[in-house]
Amino acid sequence: MSYSNQEIQKTVEAQRAFFRTGTTLDVSWRLRQLRVLRDAVISHEKEFEEALQKDLGRSKVEAYLCDIGPVVVEINEMLHGLKRWARPERHFSGLMCFPSLVTKVYKMPYGVTLVISPFNFPILLTLGVVAASICGGNTVVIKASAKSCHCTEVMKKFIAKVFPPEFVTLIDGGHDVADMCLEQRWDKIFYTGSPKVGKHVLAKAAENLTPVALELGGETGNWCIVRKDADIEDAARKIVFFKLCNAGQICININQIAVAKEIAEPFIEALKAAFVRQIGEDAQENMEYPRLITSQAYEKCAAMAEGHRNRIVFGGKGNPDSLRFAPTLIYPVNIDEEIVRKELFCPLLPIVPFKDDDINDVLEVIESREHPLAMYLFTKDIKWAERVMSTHQYGGGCINEVCVHMMVKGVPFGGVGHSGMGAYHGEWGFREFTHPSTVLKGSTHFNLSLREHPYRESRILPLLRLLER
Repeated sequence: MSYSNQEIQKTVEAQRAFFRTGTTLDVSWRLRQLRVLRDAVISHEKEFEEALQKDLGRSKVEAYLCDIGPVVVEINEMLHGLKRWARPERHFSGLMCFPSLVTKVYKMPYGVTLVISPFNFPILLTLGVVAASICGGNTVVIKASAKSCHCTEVMKKFIAKVFPPEFVTLIDGGHDVADMCLEQRWDKIFYTGSPKVGKHVLAKAAENLTPVALELGGETGNWCIVRKDADIEDAARKIVFFKLCNAGQICININQIAVAKEIAEPFIEALKAAFVRQIGEDAQENMEYPRLITSQAYEKCAAMAEGHRNRIVFGGKGNPDSLRFAPTLIYPVNIDEEIVRKELFCPLLPIVPFKDDDINDVLEVIESREHPLAMYLFTKDIKWAERVMSTHQYGGGCINEVCVHMMVKGVPFGGVGHSGMGAYHGEWGFREFTHPSTVLKGSTHFNLSLREHPYRESRILPLLRLLER
């Protein structure tokens, strides 16, 4: 469907008019909408599975594990916690405000929100964010990805069936439509995608001083560090599972591994064995192995692999017809090479060897680059790992594990710097889509004149200093 600026503006105006009716302010009403959304996701599971298979070659298990199931979990957490989260906070105003004793903080929705979602997890990263916006009491316009066209088509019909357009609606189309959306005045924008487009979204939002949440992949990719004391088999098994997931098209996936030279060879052999055990000798022929989203993505991956052909120690081949490219290990790679200075978003896995005693030099290089969305450490030295995790800048991560930090209830997910701004999931999503408004309840009795002119310093200043302690 083609859109015009006028049509999109009309959609925004209709949602703004609906928001101003105050309907979405009612927490009980929001809970009903969240239940409707959850039940509809469950009843449309088969359609979502089929669309994910067509767009990304996902198996039913991976479709549910990574896209459909997490939406249900997320909504259930909101249903459980929303009444508590939305309750106004009550504060003592303090002696400086006497005789006004009570101040409340109301959790107010922003209003009309724009959610721009990506192709790699098109159901989760659309409906999960929509749920957070609804939870906060907003209306939502979705601009879904044109790359995952089957999922976008299914979701467009799904949204139109579940919600009226003045509350939630989905707009499809390419970059031109996204730009038309960004020309409108929004109360909140939530974008998931690349840092490059994130800058564009932020610039357009700045024209109206619109608050923005950005969930980005990180410009220089996510590091995994494997120390010499790591459990090699355990690390390899977990890393391989994660790299196979969605064929590496995950914003928190491992972009490159830094491995201690002392264990590099056995670790690489363990990776090879884990790949074969989990996906078979020839991953591109396994129908459970996902594909790359477009022919352009495939060609980019294949070209990078060809450029490092002499250092490929596993994989390195693909099928341009099915768009499946095998998981590929590239070793050895210098920490300053171009391939480990950018987000790959594909099944290539460069491996950087380092002397274990030089780990601080590796960390210094990582810290000097743009902040990643995720960091993963494998080691038995938990004190060292916790010290690293508590002193470096990144979105989130794991020690001796991969990716599951984003599945923990009650914790935020988000990046920093080039990997994003803002955070969501559960209560953090509610916070992201609401503004805390502070309101002091004044008194008309026993008002003091100390704050009013004329000032008498000898009487007022000692009292002010006493009250401010």
